[in-house]
Amino acid sequence: MRIIDNVSELLGDDLKGEISPGSKVRIAASTFSIFAFEALRKELEQVGDLEFIFTSPSFVTDRVADKLRKERREFFIPAAGSGESSLYGSEFEIRLRNKLTQRAIAKECADWVRRKVRFRSNSTGNPMQQFAVVDDKAAYMPLQGFTTADLGYERGNAVSNMVHRIDDAPMTSQYVALFDQIWNNPTQLEDVTEAVVEHIASVYAENSPARIYFLILYNLFAEFLDDISDDVLPNDRTGYQETQVWQSLYNFQRDAATGIINKLETYNGCILADSVGLGKTFTALAVIKYYELRNKSVLVLAPKKLSENWTNYNANLTTNIFASDRFNYDVLAHTDLSRTRGESLGIRLDRLNWGNYDLVVIDESHNFRNADYAEEKESRYQRLMRQVIREGVKTKVLMLSATPVNNRFNDLKNQLQLAYEGESENLSERLKLSSSVEMVFRDAQKVFNEWSKLDPGERTTDRILKMLDFDFFELLDSVTIARSRKHIQAFYDTTEIGAFPERLPPVSIRAPLTDLAGIATFNEIFEQIQALNLAVYTPLAYVFPSRIGKYEDLYNVKGGTARSNLGQVGREQGLKQLMTVNLLKRLESSVEAFRLTLGKIEGAVDKTLGRLEARAGAMAELDVDFAKLDLDVEDDANVEALTFGENIKIDLADIDVEAWQRDLWNDRETLRELLEEMEKVTPDHDVKLQELRQLVENKAANPINTENRKVLIFSAFADTARYLFRELSPSLANAGLESAIITGGAHAAKTTLGPGHDFQQVLTLFSPRSKQRHLTMPKETAEIDVLIGTDVISEGQNLQDCDYLVNYDIHWNPVRIIQRFGRIDRIGSTNAQIQLVNFWPDLSLDEYINLKERVENRMVIADLAGVGDDNILDPASADAAYRKEQLRKLQDEVIELEDVRAGVSITDLGLNDFRMDLLGYISEHGALDTLPKGLHAVIPSDRAKGLKPGVIFALRNVDADETIDRGNRLHPHYLVYLDEAGSVIADHTEVKHLLDVIRAGCRPYDEPVGAVTRVFNAATGEGAEMGKYSALLTAAIRSMIEVTDERDLDSLFTDGPTTALSQAIGGVEDFELIAFLAVVDPEQGSA
Repeated sequence: MRIIDNVSELLGDDLKGEISPGSKVRIAASTFSIFAFEALRKELEQVGDLEFIFTSPSFVTDRVADKLRKERREFFIPAAGSGESSLYGSEFEIRLRNKLTQRAIAKECADWVRRKVRFRSNSTGNPMQQFAVVDDKAAYMPLQGFTTADLGYERGNAVSNMVHRIDDAPMTSQYVALFDQIWNNPTQLEDVTEAVVEHIASVYAENSPARIYFLILYNLFAEFLDDISDDVLPNDRTGYQETQVWQSLYNFQRDAATGIINKLETYNGCILADSVGLGKTFTALAVIKYYELRNKSVLVLAPKKLSENWTNYNANLTTNIFASDRFNYDVLAHTDLSRTRGESLGIRLDRLNWGNYDLVVIDESHNFRNADYAEEKESRYQRLMRQVIREGVKTKVLMLSATPVNNRFNDLKNQLQLAYEGESENLSERLKLSSSVEMVFRDAQKVFNEWSKLDPGERTTDRILKMLDFDFFELLDSVTIARSRKHIQAFYDTTEIGAFPERLPPVSIRAPLTDLAGIATFNEIFEQIQALNLAVYTPLAYVFPSRIGKYEDLYNVKGGTARSNLGQVGREQGLKQLMTVNLLKRLESSVEAFRLTLGKIEGAVDKTLGRLEARAGAMAELDVDFAKLDLDVEDDANVEALTFGENIKIDLADIDVEAWQRDLWNDRETLRELLEEMEKVTPDHDVKLQELRQLVENKAANPINTENRKVLIFSAFADTARYLFRELSPSLANAGLESAIITGGAHAAKTTLGPGHDFQQVLTLFSPRSKQRHLTMPKETAEIDVLIGTDVISEGQNLQDCDYLVNYDIHWNPVRIIQRFGRIDRIGSTNAQIQLVNFWPDLSLDEYINLKERVENRMVIADLAGVGDDNILDPASADAAYRKEQLRKLQDEVIELEDVRAGVSITDLGLNDFRMDLLGYISEHGALDTLPKGLHAVIPSDRAKGLKPGVIFALRNVDADETIDRGNRLHPHYLVYLDEAGSVIADHTEVKHLLDVIRAGCRPYDEPVGAVTRVFNAATGEGAEMGKYSALLTAAIRSMIEVTDERDLDSLFTDGPTTALSQAIGGVEDFELIAFLAVVDPEQGSA
């Protein structure tokens, strides 16, 4: 007997000397590696035959494995070193695997196994000794496995690796007898030769790119799969997939709904921030139905103007396409949170049990982005948090928001707080964050502020993504789902959905106010508006200084911050500015809207002057009712913040009546002059109106898409919409066009088809295909060609039968314009092309932007409508620069929110789609844990998808401390993309980008791509000459070490913990190759 220490003497060398031509070799070991075959290839080729027993259950059928799992949990743990995965190299043969030659080795090994080897596996799972016998001359024991580490050629992790060589004939014969006895016992062993050959063959078989994509995902997101249990995935037994709403969803919406349910179950909250036109309402309805099927009660909170989108689906109406799903949720308006009595949408507010909802869906949740603006008066946000979310049953929160671009992370934080009930520790713990949620957002804001000071050229999305902390991605990725249109087009097979229509360049029209001579221009009228005191809205400005304290005490609602401590005087000044802006916006909209508002203000001034003149001691106080202001939709929220819904009562004895009267009188004179001027502009002389008439008639005569005469016209103001309908509908009817108007509220809908049509019916008649008229109004055949509406239909409506949208006034917030266009610019449109037309004021763009800035400069009110940090219209803020940039772009192109490089879009961050992709694959094809590491696929280069010739490696740092993220979201896994010269195309910090590129390159190909595979095989001698790719792998790892070192150094000189000195990455040996993708140019004919 002799001891082989595997240091000075190696087991492999001894076997080489022992095996002779025709030898019979018997091995019982837990693992078998193709690299061990490679090491002893010359000798093993000479053997007569080789019998191999896997001592633990390997390659056994699922039936056996499942039985074992149930019977003997303590033994059967399919560890990393299991027989299946060790076949292609154990964890200690990484260096060999990283040479990338395993494909050629596997081919030879499989051929040898077919000729000379039989494998059997210990299917009982009972412990078994490991040994080897060559003929009956020499026995070796104990063996750990049959790998190059066990042969002594590679270093393993064993403290010692001594093997006894026994060559006494009686003892070796006993080992032979023992082996043969076990070998011939069918109750203990199962023949697995075919399975082993199949597995080895899988290494050299050509792999489909899709398979490698999922193999990479499987390794990256293994932890996510571990966390996934039936508790956090939708329960199929509820039957939610049979519901009508689920059946109506596209595949990308179903993925979102599944992802939302997973996040709601795991974290209690989720923000769905898909881009405009991707059908968030239907996705949310599917989630609501799932919870209703589990007997949960659901509340939808929507802006009042959008409540119709929701009440249509929970009522037993003919216009409800989901009537058979019997939705049972409650709908309330955001503003109902400010009320304690009365009725809203059929619900008595004084008796409502706010705390009894299991799920709250908040539409347009960015309206709740501010946590506090008043101490004495509870804000909507505070009431929502206290009454709805914290009190009563445990509440889950789903938020729908169409504005994923945000430059104030605080807004996002406040929305997220709703999900975790304001108790951030719970979320930090669940996400394993290194600091609190508040700290993560504070740091992100700091980074954003630094980034926004960079030169425009450097201020790119990539740059900020590299600057932001890993925790921030982790947090957002866990609780948000946000996809852009580009993302859907890249990720999903749009043949089922239909494509997005092509957007024609926008048409910009600048129409003067009138064709009459001598009428003031836009700029001149603006000067007059600026000169107004609007004293009727600022009574406190005229209270004697000695008496002002009395009113400050009465009407000063102090805010939570110094900035919002406005006092009534400040609020009145704010209101005055709002009215100035409102007048300007109305002038921009239409002569009619401007005229009506001038008349209303003049009426208020007249009434106030009348009451002041008649004050013969009888009238002691004055009511100023702020509630009757006529503002556009966005300013409503601002007014609420300013007025707190109360009338101001002022004792006339406290006011400087003469000064007030003087200013009121001056205002009246100016208002009357303006009114007189505007009265001259009749519809016949309203150039803008006439241009619109011409536009609609031309479009009907020359449609963009065959026989499509439909036009959708938007205005910010109901007054303008009514004016257009009144003036245009008769002449359009003469041209054979039916028209309609919708201005909000269930009854504010009129058509030229006659009375009796409500909001939903009008929309259905305008867009019968998308609104499924055949189901909801089967007997109706008439159609509406021209629809005039306010922003009440700018969100949540699918009107894609139409292909032509006119903005009769340019909204000051370009997001609104994008949302309006989203009504017709939708996935699955039957129109090949769509057109956007914008009416601009008769000024050059620079004049217009300067005019806006002058107005905005006077808006120095802090915290209007609770926009977290800044004044809502502060031109110094990044927001104003962002809007300005958007307005410029709107001249020539239809902009997308996520295209404007002025903020971080959540769509740049999320990895949720990849996880859902993987889940879908596994539920259909089963787990990928037995697939070899180091596989590859060959994909064609495609510069449009970002695929340049080169190679993408997926690696794992084997010695990594998994708790240290080192600026890499996938740690301890790494992705890196090099070109053929070894230069980095994308490094391991660009996770989302790399995964997008991999998906775009691999997902479409379920079979190997013949054209490029042939090129690759020719260049590498069928995988035997992998020197080039092996060198690229070394270059990839070197590049990662450089980036990591740079980040570590940076972390030494910034706030927070440092990653420097915490862990060293040495070199190639520290990394295991999971898989790689060769990106080959099919044209070039060279790899």
